[in-house]
Amino acid sequence: GLLEYPQYTRPADYEGRKVPDVLLSGDHEKIRIWRLKQSLKLTKERRPDLLENRILSEEEKDLLQEIEEETD
Repeated sequence: GLLEYPQYTRPADYEGRKVPDVLLSGDHEKIRIWRLKQSLKLTKERRPDLLENRILSEEEKDLLQEIEEETD
């Protein structure tokens, strides 16, 4: 498994922290991709061992590549 993605509640802006726009958009496919990407990112940062043994889908491989490019 992967670590869970960040979760937010109301209000949309709390003590300077804002809910990402994609989560407020209502676009379920974009939300699903955002959640998966966040899960992969957190897992890579905190528990990379979980990714070593995981058989990654093409979508997960693509998202991990995006994460790598963002950190460079």
